[in-house]
Amino acid sequence: MPIWRLDETLWFPSVHEAEDDGLLALGGDLSPERLVLAYRSGIFPWYNADDPILWWSPDPRFVLFPDELYISKSMKQVLRNNVFEFRQNTCFEGVMRSCASQPRKGQPGTWITEEMIAAYVRLHQLGIAHSAESWQDGLLVGGLYGIRMGQVFFGESMFSTVSNASKAAFIQLVQQLQHEGIQLIDCQMHTDHLASLGARAISRAAYLQLLTQYITGRS
Repeated sequence: MPIWRLDETLWFPSVHEAEDDGLLALGGDLSPERLVLAYRSGIFPWYNADDPILWWSPDPRFVLFPDELYISKSMKQVLRNNVFEFRQNTCFEGVMRSCASQPRKGQPGTWITEEMIAAYVRLHQLGIAHSAESWQDGLLVGGLYGIRMGQVFFGESMFSTVSNASKAAFIQLVQQLQHEGIQLIDCQMHTDHLASLGARAISRAAYLQLLTQYITGRS
C-alpha cells in the first residue's frame, strides 16, 4: 500500500490503509486539532528528528484494561511503604524531557524532539495531555505522560531514574483513572515492562470499536 502524504488539510486516511508495520502517513503538522483527530482515529505520531512526521496505527494494538492491572508483591510493598510521592501534572514538560533523555535499548536517539515537546506542552495547557510523576526527596525520579479523551487514556512514554519509579507512577495513575471512569489505556505497542503490568494485545479492529464506544459514547 502507498504511504499517504499529508498537507495542511486536516484529515487522515483510513487506518486500514496502513503498512504491515503500522505506518500510515507522513507529513502534516502537530497542531492540537490534528493530534486530537489522530488519537480519536487510532493514530499517533512517532518519528526521528531527521524524519518527516510519521503517523502510525499498528495492528495488533497493545492496551491495558484498568481492571486487569497486575501489581506484583514487591510493587505492593513499594506502594505500601510510600517509597515515592505520587503527583499529577506538576512537572509536565520535565516529564517529557526526562522521557526524551531516557536511554532505550536499540534506540540511539529519541523521538521526543523539541517539536514534539512544544506540541504536547500545548495540549497540556489545553487540559488534554497529562503527566503522572514519582518524586523522591524533592526530585522527579520517574513518570509518564499521555493524552486523555473521553474514557480513554493514551500513554505516550515513561522514564525512571530510580528502580520502580515509573511503575509506581503508572500503577497509581491507572488506579486513579479507573476511579474516574477510564475504561481503556492505550499502550500503543508491546513492551515487556507494560506486559508485566497486565497490558495485552488486541486487534486494531477491536481497538477502534472501543475508541468509538469510549470516546464518542456510541456502541
